[in-house]
Amino acid sequence: MTIPTIDIALFSSGTPAQRAAIAAQVDTAAKQIGFMQIVGHGIPTMVIDALKQGMDDFFSLPLADKTPWRAPSADINRGYSSPLSERLSYSSGVASAADLFEAFNIGSSYTDYPTLSLDRVAYPANIWPTAPASFKPAVQAWFANAAQVARDMTRIFEVALGLPAQFFAPYQDHSLDVLRLNHYAMPAELQKLEDKQMGMGAHTDYGIVTVLWADAVSPGLQVLDSTGHWIDATPEPGALLINLGDMMARWTNDRWLSSMHRVLPPLNAQGQVVRRRSAALFHDGNADAVISCLPSCCSATQPARYPSTTVAEHIQKKLAGSRAMHINPDALQEASRIQGAVN
Repeated sequence: MTIPTIDIALFSSGTPAQRAAIAAQVDTAAKQIGFMQIVGHGIPTMVIDALKQGMDDFFSLPLADKTPWRAPSADINRGYSSPLSERLSYSSGVASAADLFEAFNIGSSYTDYPTLSLDRVAYPANIWPTAPASFKPAVQAWFANAAQVARDMTRIFEVALGLPAQFFAPYQDHSLDVLRLNHYAMPAELQKLEDKQMGMGAHTDYGIVTVLWADAVSPGLQVLDSTGHWIDATPEPGALLINLGDMMARWTNDRWLSSMHRVLPPLNAQGQVVRRRSAALFHDGNADAVISCLPSCCSATQPARYPSTTVAEHIQKKLAGSRAMHINPDALQEASRIQGAVN
């Protein structure tokens, strides 16, 4: 199986038949693997180029200059995360060695919605480094563009699932959008990898949909297919990677897959970790949104597989795994998928 590439440019301006054809391609990819590449997304090249420069300028700083921008606690999903400080597989119920990546997170803040009384832990204030000057404007521009792509994808999802227009709007009008900038480049003293150590451990994403820009570095991102094999997901030039998260699996009763994925250590021929960058926009939905199986996706003979949950409750359990290092006890199905993988 390969990751399909879908041109979404005509979804907004095309005919009903063209819109239906795009939605059908998305439906097929969502059923088969939960991952796809999209072109025609509309994000200007200069926005992506500025993002890459801003990331390079920040992550090239000495570690001592980055660590002051860490979050004050593990439940605040903002700011800097140093290398070897997280274990993503814990969120899926599987223990692993520490992940290699370092990261920086920004996201939706309670200050973005002054008329709502939002939880300041779920919607914390962002933490911005004072330098480099290139970082904040580039990251903000990418965040805004990628968040729009995520909402564009939910409009396609409505057609693909036969839902009314704007069905998802009440679930995302104060969405917990989080942008995670990932950087893989190990200092010399940390070049020796532990057994089965990952760049980023196997996990599913927590929300509705993820919009990902990534370097075309291999080995790198891999997706677990329906036969239990890991397949490479190297982006094509100009393409963004799109994957579904746990909220879509819950809504659709696993008609659509929350894709299990991991990042292999990006190694050169000498076995050294080389630089790899990615920027993942997690469009998670409103913290207080209650997610229950869609009536069209369950029946008396095919009951709902998941209990209703709020977005905030689900995300908190996941973050307690990856950041606070508590094995997620509610991820038995995900753990089984990881442990049953062939390669």
